[in-house]
Amino acid sequence: MSLWTDLRDFFFPRLCVACGNRLLSGEEGVCLRCASSLPYTHLYNKVGNEMEQCFWGRFPIERASSLFYYAKGGTVAHILYAMKYDGQRKLCVKMGEWIGSELLPTGFFDGIDCLLPVPLFRTRERKRGYNQSELLARGIAEKTGLPVCRNAIYRLRNNATQTHKSGYARWLNVQELFCATADAASLAGKHILLVDDVLTTGATLVACADALSAIGDIRISIVTLAWTK
Repeated sequence: MSLWTDLRDFFFPRLCVACGNRLLSGEEGVCLRCASSLPYTHLYNKVGNEMEQCFWGRFPIERASSLFYYAKGGTVAHILYAMKYDGQRKLCVKMGEWIGSELLPTGFFDGIDCLLPVPLFRTRERKRGYNQSELLARGIAEKTGLPVCRNAIYRLRNNATQTHKSGYARWLNVQELFCATADAASLAGKHILLVDDVLTTGATLVACADALSAIGDIRISIVTLAWTK
């Protein structure tokens, strides 16, 4: 297996999504040099942290955390781009495992009943071939043992990308964007963790929470790979 891996890497070299250098054996998606310089938020399981405060007054959030800070053109931006647009499925799962490994010792996942990835619209997911948030959730599940719930909410329309929109435009863009399914009733009385790739204004995640608001005694927490502070 090692010989085959060496041959594969020789003829089809794997490159770091951040710097473009060749990956060494054991490296996945991001080289060790780039990984060592990633901007950790260090939010972990701090109660009332700045990320949680982003949602105060929007819905009754339990916890919120993100692994990295996002900066335009930075290493994290390159990782997110590769996850979304370069077909890097393994990288998505790897990043989810990274989230799980970092946050599990802090107690962040204590009391969580299931992971709920933010859904893509069906045509966008079909075109991309996967939902990066769901793959993140799978990676977290690998480290935590928590189940992934895919069928509680769905996206009603293929809304325009949020990337170049102002804060107010982002909120308008996600109004009544998600709807709860009949399966969502099974989440009554449970603590769910919404999983997404990046937090900007929080509009998309609040729209998800709104779709679940009618479910009795549901508690909602949030985790993302990156946060645009």
